[in-house]
Amino acid sequence: MTLYSTQAGLGLRREMFDLQNVELPRSVDFWELAPENWMAHGGKYAEILRSCRDQAPLTTHGLSLSIGSYDELDTAFVSRVRAFLNKYQINVYSEHLSYCSADSHLYDLMPIPFSEAAVSHVVERVQRVQDMLQRPLVLENVSYYYHAHDELSEIEFIKNIVKRSGCKLLLDVNNVYVNSVNHGYDPYVFIDEMPKETVVYGHIAGHYDEREDLKIDTHGADVIEPVWQLLKYAYQVHGVFPTLLERDFNIPPLTELLQEVERIKTIQLDVLSEESNSRQILGTV
Repeated sequence: MTLYSTQAGLGLRREMFDLQNVELPRSVDFWELAPENWMAHGGKYAEILRSCRDQAPLTTHGLSLSIGSYDELDTAFVSRVRAFLNKYQINVYSEHLSYCSADSHLYDLMPIPFSEAAVSHVVERVQRVQDMLQRPLVLENVSYYYHAHDELSEIEFIKNIVKRSGCKLLLDVNNVYVNSVNHGYDPYVFIDEMPKETVVYGHIAGHYDEREDLKIDTHGADVIEPVWQLLKYAYQVHGVFPTLLERDFNIPPLTELLQEVERIKTIQLDVLSEESNSRQILGTV
C-alpha cells in the first residue's frame, strides 16, 4: 500500500483494540509500528498484523538498527527486518539518525557527533543497509540534549548524509522544536534547510517542559500550538507530506488521539487550499 500526501497516521498499539476482531478507525490513514515488537511473533499476532495491513497502509519505525554505532553492523537483524517487510508488504522502513549500542545495547537513542568522519561512517552503513533491504532507508532527525564542539552544524550533518547515501528523511517537527529551544536555534531556518524532495513522511508529538529552556521529547502529552504552527510551515516549504502523531506515554482514549489526527488533516488541507488560491491569483495577474 502507498502513502499519499494528505494522510495522517497513528502508532499501532495492540492495547488499543479488541484483539479478537481488529477494526481500525477509518479516520486514520496509515499506521506505524516498531518491527522489533512484531517480528518474533506468529500465530494470533501475525493474523492481527495481516488484518491491519489489509485495512490501511503500514509503515515501520525501528528502534535497534543503531546506524551511527561503531559496533559491527548487525546484518542478521537487517535480514530479519527485510523478511518482515516483505512478508507484510510494507514499503517504508524508517529509523533514527542516532546510535543505541556500544559493545552492548544502551536502551537509549544517543546523538552522533556532527563530524566529517561520522558522516562517512554513517553513509557507508546506510548504503549497506539499503543494499540488503532493497529499498531506501528513511532516517529521522532526532532530539538530543548534549553535543560536543562539533565540526558541522546539525543541518550540515543531516544534509551530507542524505545527499551522499541516497537515503530519505523522516522529518520530526517536534524534535526540531525541542532542539531549537534546548540548543538555541531558529526552527524555521532548520525546516528551510532540510533537503527538498527527500521527506517521505513526518512525525509530530508532545513533549515535557522541564524548564523554560529545556524541553524533553517524551511523546507523552498533547501537541502544543508552536509545534502545530511549525508543522504548517514545513508543509509550506516542502509540500504537504503524510504525517503521523506519536503518543507513547500518558495515552488518552483513542477518541482524543483521533482529534489530533484530524487536526493534521485540517492543516494539510488548509495549506493545499492556500497554494491553490495563490496559483489562481498568479494566473490572473
